[in-house]
Amino acid sequence: MELGIGMFGDVHINEKTGYIQTPQQRMAEIIEEVKLMDEVGLDFFGIGEHHRPDYAVSSPEIILAALSTVTKNIRLGSAVSVISSTDPVKLYQDFSTVDNLSNGRAEIMAGRGSFIESFPLFGYDLNNYDQLFDEKLRLLLTLNKEEVINWQGNFRKPIVNQTVYPRPIQKEIPIWVAVGGTTSSVIRAGKLGLPIIFAIIGGNPANFEPLFEVYKQAYLDNGHPEDKMQIGVHMHSFFGDDNEAVAEKYFPIYGGQMDRIGASRGWPKYTRPQFDYGRSTDGHLVVGDKEMAIDKIQKYKELFGLTRFSAHMDVGAPSHLDMMKSIEIFGKDIAPRIK
Repeated sequence: MELGIGMFGDVHINEKTGYIQTPQQRMAEIIEEVKLMDEVGLDFFGIGEHHRPDYAVSSPEIILAALSTVTKNIRLGSAVSVISSTDPVKLYQDFSTVDNLSNGRAEIMAGRGSFIESFPLFGYDLNNYDQLFDEKLRLLLTLNKEEVINWQGNFRKPIVNQTVYPRPIQKEIPIWVAVGGTTSSVIRAGKLGLPIIFAIIGGNPANFEPLFEVYKQAYLDNGHPEDKMQIGVHMHSFFGDDNEAVAEKYFPIYGGQMDRIGASRGWPKYTRPQFDYGRSTDGHLVVGDKEMAIDKIQKYKELFGLTRFSAHMDVGAPSHLDMMKSIEIFGKDIAPRIK
């Protein structure tokens, strides 16, 4: 199983003093954190696309291009690229460039995004939310498989006898689809034979089991080879030496970010009992020491048939030193035991 880390590029926010970390500072930290991920042997890194003041990264491919020059082995991808509100041709060119810079380590994670700011920003209508994603995903797949493009859709002018440059080093850039809990999205990924990653960020992960089965059935029913099936989960995670001490330190940071996001969505204030349930045997949080993490990751590996586990590790922006410690524990203590 592949083990890696996903980030959204959360910036440090001190509610008491009003201090907000600059994007420049956070990006510099991310570079150092991913260099360590590479050194400790983690398999992949993914960075999200957001257009909000509490996140530092709006263009994953630019961060990945920088990372490609300071890492050697780790795969570099988005987590996610908001396909619905971007131009697939430009996106493919950018990731093909990253693939060349990194000597064939780029991948794309396509998603509809957990926020909607990109739609008005880039001039798209939210009423076309799913149609945009479907059409642009299919164009992205065409760009990945064919050198000379002839294509026609509903949301942009046709492409006639065009070639996209540069071409990647890999024959095809791996394209994953990220999903929340939408059955139609799961079925579409299965029908297309694409690797899928489920964002499980609340409740009991076992409740997702029917969606995993829907994906597997759609994948196999459409003639895709079972030995090529790739299934992952993305779960909020953080690691320390002491199980309870890391929870005590991380709860205010995690809860603060949940409250900031929830303020615009009408969520009630995030509570310590919610956090404690999330850390329980049946919860969605992988927050604690290495033994807790190994038990939980192994449990969901067996339950879902996982080939990939992505630890979303910067929710609320823990300190850089704590991030480095968490990465080191994941790479040196947890990953080898799982593998």
